[in-house]
Amino acid sequence: MTAPLENIRVLDMSRVLAGPWAAQLLGDYGADVIKVERPGVGDDTRHWGPPWLGGDKGESAYFLSTNRNKRSITINIAEAAGQQLVRELALKADVLIENFKVGTLQRYGLGPAELHAANPALIYCSISAFGQTGPRAHEAGYDAMIQASAGLMSVTGPPPEVPGGPQKVGVAISDIMAGMYASTAILAALNARRSSGVGQHIDVPLYDSQVAWLANQSMNFLIGGKAPGRMGTAHPNLVPYQSFQTRDGDLMLAVGNDRQFQTVCTVVELPELAGDDRYATMKGRIANRETLIPLLAARFLERNSGEWLELLRAGGVPVGPINDIAEVLGNQHAADRQLVRHIANGAGDDVPTVANPVSFSDTPVQYEYAPPLLGEHTDEVLREWLSYSDAQIESLRKNHAV
Repeated sequence: MTAPLENIRVLDMSRVLAGPWAAQLLGDYGADVIKVERPGVGDDTRHWGPPWLGGDKGESAYFLSTNRNKRSITINIAEAAGQQLVRELALKADVLIENFKVGTLQRYGLGPAELHAANPALIYCSISAFGQTGPRAHEAGYDAMIQASAGLMSVTGPPPEVPGGPQKVGVAISDIMAGMYASTAILAALNARRSSGVGQHIDVPLYDSQVAWLANQSMNFLIGGKAPGRMGTAHPNLVPYQSFQTRDGDLMLAVGNDRQFQTVCTVVELPELAGDDRYATMKGRIANRETLIPLLAARFLERNSGEWLELLRAGGVPVGPINDIAEVLGNQHAADRQLVRHIANGAGDDVPTVANPVSFSDTPVQYEYAPPLLGEHTDEVLREWLSYSDAQIESLRKNHAV
């Protein structure tokens, strides 16, 4: 085996981000991922630019970020012939991923019950805003409103007394995390199928996913009974764990235990703080952060970021600069770790892509396909998966099914 999922076929009927992110991960791990798109239009994100690769007629950066290691086929599911084509492809697939509005695919006879009846081994993964059941199931939703309504924005942004208000995360993290949950659920279902021989329907809501990964913030409420609020870069359970302004910029300090705090006190030449009963323990520092943080903040203003980073790192204290993305993708660590890879697409363009962070010792991540051109592989997939003839494919085109 050259890739962990090289024997798995995935029909990716999703678009935008959560579903495509899940499918891209499966493709990275070697699955044969077929991206089903609307003829002439494609995934919504193909039009979400600038910037564009190769100018205004090229591919949007947004689309390129989440569709590598896939082949694109166009199918018009509004046509009966297109619906039949999806059914035939689903018979050959191990996994189907979709994020249509709840009930849409059922109206076309392409819901989980219908396709599972035809292919009992199929794993059918549905991603939606609020899940397949419940009073909100039929509501649409995008990442930003999920970040807001599912709690994330209540703990993101400056404290209430500081101007700025609630803020969303700078990437569509609710979508991405739903995609991550979906991919792990699919892998679990594939493993379950090894024993049972049958697939199942997976329901992944953005809202529930967002609630789930609030992690310690949710548990702080469940145990403490008080809803967490916005704290800027500070941490509710660790002190000092936040950004500090220096003479020439900012740094992020992440103290996770009392020993590290003692080292910080030595480095900033405030050793008396380490022996102060108010600050010696994490419990004490949390209770007395309002008096501790100003003392540290004043001291950090006395030197440049580079000096503090060198001194704190030498003492084993977790600390880092606040880098922009140009620095992150252009520094020596990125080069050493090959965080940016390059793949040629079907038009001959060089497509940069941010590497999958996982490294397998024996079955490496694949970078076989650049994000595909719209419908680039339609004929190829129909011949390969369904053994269609040229005449059959041409008939589908005449009937506007592909």
